[in-house]
Amino acid sequence: MAKEKKSHAMPDFDWDTADDKGFGTGYTAADRARMEQMYETTLSPVQEKEVVRGAVVGITDREVILNIGFKSDGIVSSNEFRDLPNLKIGDEVEVYVENQEDAQGQLVLSRKKAKVITAWDNIQKSFEEDLVMDATVKRRTKGGLIVDVYGIEAFLPGSQIDVKPIRDFDVFVGKRMEVKVVKINHANDNVVVSHKVLIEKDLEAQRQLILNNLEKGQVLEGVIKNMTNFGAFIDLGGVDGLLHITDISWGRIGHPSELLSLDQKTNVVVLDFDEEKKRISLGLKQLQAHPWDSLSEDMVVGAKVKGRIVNVADYGAFLEIMPGVEGLIHVSEMSWSQHLRNPQEFLSVNDELEAVILTLDRQERKMSLGIKQLTEDPWTQAELKDKYAIGSRHTGIVRNLTNFGLFIELEEGIDGLVHVSDLSWTKKIKHPSDFIKVGDNLDVVVLELDADNRRLALGHKQLEENPWDTFESIFEVGSVHRCTLLSKGDKFATLELPYGIEGIATLKNIAKEDGSMPETGESLDCMVLEFSKEEKKIVLSHTKVWQGGTVEEKAPKRSSPKPAESAPAKDTKEGDKSTFGDLDVLSALKEQMEDTEKKEKKSAKEEKAEKEQKEAE
Repeated sequence: MAKEKKSHAMPDFDWDTADDKGFGTGYTAADRARMEQMYETTLSPVQEKEVVRGAVVGITDREVILNIGFKSDGIVSSNEFRDLPNLKIGDEVEVYVENQEDAQGQLVLSRKKAKVITAWDNIQKSFEEDLVMDATVKRRTKGGLIVDVYGIEAFLPGSQIDVKPIRDFDVFVGKRMEVKVVKINHANDNVVVSHKVLIEKDLEAQRQLILNNLEKGQVLEGVIKNMTNFGAFIDLGGVDGLLHITDISWGRIGHPSELLSLDQKTNVVVLDFDEEKKRISLGLKQLQAHPWDSLSEDMVVGAKVKGRIVNVADYGAFLEIMPGVEGLIHVSEMSWSQHLRNPQEFLSVNDELEAVILTLDRQERKMSLGIKQLTEDPWTQAELKDKYAIGSRHTGIVRNLTNFGLFIELEEGIDGLVHVSDLSWTKKIKHPSDFIKVGDNLDVVVLELDADNRRLALGHKQLEENPWDTFESIFEVGSVHRCTLLSKGDKFATLELPYGIEGIATLKNIAKEDGSMPETGESLDCMVLEFSKEEKKIVLSHTKVWQGGTVEEKAPKRSSPKPAESAPAKDTKEGDKSTFGDLDVLSALKEQMEDTEKKEKKSAKEEKAEKEQKEAE
């Protein structure tokens, strides 16, 4: 008989309910609201390009997984956490949201960018609110230091490190210091910080205390913080004062470093104080007695002193006998020579020499010195009269030219005058510059010596015999010679005769036979109308030559006139002509006499000018 199979009946399934609108439709409105609230609390809104805080939920060898409350976690490279070697799960850090979802649906985060943005926000806040920040000196750079502020490199200028100049920046590398932001350049991402401003605030109270108690004549202790060509700046404890180079020592110095050094402590006295400008003038030499007050009694006029040349000027040089005691050596007291020259030709700075005191005023603290007094005055030499006896010959250097002559230096301190008329026997020299130049050597002969008045008259033409003694027989009146026209004036012409001698002629006496006038440089035959050895003058005529006349038959007669006789008017005119000679000759003689008178007047003027020149010398 077949066994009866047991069957288990399944409960009936409500298919109508399963085919309804879908999953979750069985919640009531209250349940749905409660569940939505629970879901929203697990998520937070995240915006791109902003900094948020995230919790570390995982750490691997290469990555750090962060939960920022978004629908997915973010992954950041572990290289960006090198500054946090002890990072562990559960720690919170700031990260920057670069992208909510990349191509793989991953949340992209960056801790490096978050640090930069946070650092700039902190720097900006410190700048606006004048806050103090901690900084670490990373390295030295040109002109200052590079410091790390919140991970940003900032520049600390050398002038902003301390109130006193810093000469060695390397000592600050690796150290920490407090700074304040003084400038931000967002365009170039540059930050400038200062440590000096913090120190200045501490010193302000100390500075004000010093200024309130400052008085002239007060002696203070200071530290030399800087030196320049014109002086040194002294730090008096928060207040700087200027120690001018002239107030460092009673003697002359070229630079403060000759007596002072940086960071040296020294006592100074307050010379002046400007409260408004807060300028303090200091002195160092005033703490010592003035050297003039302790000057030896042996220092008298005529005494010899030794010293060092400290300055050379156009008018002389200053000799330092001791620090603070100087004397002036005028250029006229450097040499017996009468020709003033540049003092630099005699002396140089730092030369050590001996001098004679000429004047001394202890009250005014002035002294004049002389060098030439160490040697004998050449005008007082015993052998002077024998050495420069009248007629003796010498060679000297032309030192000066004047309208009336030239001065020659025969030796140092001995000068002589050569008058322009004593330069040449034959040539008429209007100015010595036509004959010689300054600095040339010239042979002379002594004409006159007056040692008492320091005057020496010299001559150059006297080295040769007077050629006019010979010319008197060569250029006799009536003789004819070949001449060269040198120049023509308004009334007279100058001609050159043989032997280089010059003669004159009126313009009408040089006219040619055809009535034309000769040109300069042209040669003419001329007759001597007059010869004067005393005046060194020869009067010529070319007209007489071609007219065929002679001087003798035209010479004026000096015999007494005969008694008047009746004669026709025509005869009287002819008699006058034969008695007084050629009117041309008389006219030339008249002009000659006028010319001689002018020369005498000119000679008087020259003598007066010479006298004034010698008095000036």
